[in-house]
Amino acid sequence: MSTGRLHPMSAAIREIAGIFAGMGFGIAYGPELEDEWYNFDALNVPADHPARDMQDTFWTKEEKRRAPRTHTTSVTIRCLEQMAKDGTEEMRMIAPSKVFRNEATDMTHEAQFYQLDGFAVGPIGRITLAHLKGTFDHFYRAYLGEEAKVRFRPSFFPFTEPSVEIDVWFVPPGKEGRWLEVAGAGMLHPNVLRNAGLDPEKVQGFAFGGGIERLIMIKHGVPDVRLFHSGDIRFNHGFDIEEVVDTNN
Repeated sequence: MSTGRLHPMSAAIREIAGIFAGMGFGIAYGPELEDEWYNFDALNVPADHPARDMQDTFWTKEEKRRAPRTHTTSVTIRCLEQMAKDGTEEMRMIAPSKVFRNEATDMTHEAQFYQLDGFAVGPIGRITLAHLKGTFDHFYRAYLGEEAKVRFRPSFFPFTEPSVEIDVWFVPPGKEGRWLEVAGAGMLHPNVLRNAGLDPEKVQGFAFGGGIERLIMIKHGVPDVRLFHSGDIRFNHGFDIEEVVDTNN
């Protein structure tokens, strides 16, 4: 019999999924290599949007080009399509998975990272922006502790209207505290619902997306996001994580 340890990311995803499960959310998955429809078009991101430029997105050289997904909001649109096919008007899901960005790295940015996307959709009037705020007030205090400081700021995203950015107070080890953006969110844009085959006159809901590494940084005082993908086993042993027992050895 041998023992091992979960990577901090795996442990965090399990804990996060448990918190959202308590609020009625399931877990959804989708392909890491997406076409333009699911990664951009269906999400109301126009062809001339800066996010489509090469500095932000990796592209394949196929005739019909595809991209390693830049966000797991692509999973959201797939779930909304399934709702339309099934004729259902209510669903709550999260999609905690890897995404890819063609950008420079620093202590809070990586070219690949894990994102927590999700949505809640229901009949008109049942799910509002107030429910979004309540969901995240509960989630951040459940995951980061009751003392967590959270703020919501007006913002803009093509796939939500109105849109907000969510910040959490972060104190890096040995440095001054500052607000760290951890998620973007808002009410699903009517065009997104229509693109999925749903009627925005009948259903509405909120959607959100943010980096999981940043949440772990805040929770455990990790100074640099690049440590998560360093491959250094010593990093794993810096966390108080339950050991995994392999009974086959």
